[in-house]
Amino acid sequence: MRPVAEGLRLLAAVSLGAATALVDMVFLVVALPFLGTPNTRAAARRLVLLETRRLRLDATEFDVSGRAPRYLALRVPAGLLGGLVVGLLLLGVVMVGRLAWAWASGDTFDGIAPTLPILLYFTLAGFLLLFLNLSGLVGVYSLERRLAQRVLGPDPTERLERRIVELAESRAGIVAAVDSERRRIERDLHDGLQQRLVALSMLIGRSRRGRPELLNQAHEEAQQALAELREVAWRVYPSGLDSLGLGEALAGVAERSSVPVKVSCELAARPPMGVETAAYFVVCEAVTNAAKHAGATLITVDVHREGTMIVVRVEDDGRGGATASGSGLSGLARRVAALDGRFELVSPTGGPTTIVAELPCE
Repeated sequence: MRPVAEGLRLLAAVSLGAATALVDMVFLVVALPFLGTPNTRAAARRLVLLETRRLRLDATEFDVSGRAPRYLALRVPAGLLGGLVVGLLLLGVVMVGRLAWAWASGDTFDGIAPTLPILLYFTLAGFLLLFLNLSGLVGVYSLERRLAQRVLGPDPTERLERRIVELAESRAGIVAAVDSERRRIERDLHDGLQQRLVALSMLIGRSRRGRPELLNQAHEEAQQALAELREVAWRVYPSGLDSLGLGEALAGVAERSSVPVKVSCELAARPPMGVETAAYFVVCEAVTNAAKHAGATLITVDVHREGTMIVVRVEDDGRGGATASGSGLSGLARRVAALDGRFELVSPTGGPTTIVAELPCE
């Protein structure tokens, strides 16, 4: 059913393109003396936005306002060509219907009796023409997409320069994220585990001076120190992620959380290691923030695949008001950006808070 649906969508897009080509042609003829006025430019921009939606293109990546008239003039022939292809397809459908009616009713088809050899001939010719027609539909659609990308999109040099800037920012973000993570690990070790081990050493020293009842307290301190050490180790890198996979690692995050966490991880295959690690840390940091700062009573984690992207969504019912400028969330945004992914935080005052990370998997 999916190829049929895609074929119908393609036919609808090319047919609509033929109709809008006529509209664009009339617009250009009427508005040619007024192309410099703001209202005419705004109308041309709206027509171009309609075309980008029809072709399933992201208009935010294009210079729609500055190049709209030129693009409309260049796409008119492509749209009319699409209309010709659609017209030939409709003509073929009508001819097939007439031939089928003649065969069923015993009438002649344009003066020719529809005998079995003639039916076979028309059937083979019809399949060949249908293949050529469908190829024409695909060709016209691809031509229109490439035309829009070429005329409205940035030139290769500008695109390369933009990519260089993105990579430079990503590299700086990675360095900053690593330094921030190191500082946080140092604080965890210094303020938590180190202080607990100092207290443990003092308790053992006092028990050696004749107070054996302190050994029980020393044992409890040692147990808590071990628990904190495991927590720090998991925050550095979860060992279970390599052996058990992302689903089991996220289940471990839910078990250690002080707030109930509902996890749904539906992945048919394991993603690359870098993507899997980034997804884990997005969930881990989001759950930690919700438990510590949001006053949440339930956290929902959903990990699934959409096309070539791994989508990680974490939502809590807390008080909201979170900002991406915090050290933890900004580090997550840099980590996701380093993989050419997208990071989004929505946290209105009063909640809920939703974090969505889209990580490319191919």
